[in-house]
Amino acid sequence: MVTWFAIMQMAVAGIAAIVCLIDYARKRTPNDYTLGATALVGVLLVVQIVMAIAAPAFGNFAIGDLLEFWMYLIVAAVLPFGAAFWALIDRRRSAHLVLMVVNLAVAVMLYRMLVIWG
Repeated sequence: MVTWFAIMQMAVAGIAAIVCLIDYARKRTPNDYTLGATALVGVLLVVQIVMAIAAPAFGNFAIGDLLEFWMYLIVAAVLPFGAAFWALIDRRRSAHLVLMVVNLAVAVMLYRMLVIWG
């Protein structure tokens, strides 16, 4: 796992959570900004999967438990897409809170993955 990329992902997930909270406070329904920010978090996690597959080939080995790392990464990659799909189906204002919680959860999971990696 590349440290600067993981920190950047945590920052993007945090910003996405703030965007969702602001739109919830404005009493809006899910829109392109909140869904797009959450989708960006998901796309960055897919890139992280590719990087985690390639990292050992370049000498960047995990120190911690690989099974735990991969379970965190797979679940974290599924969460944003599932939440965005749910927000598309349930277009109420409260969908922003779900998107916000998912983005915060992904940020925490990324921190944990960084600790596991080494």
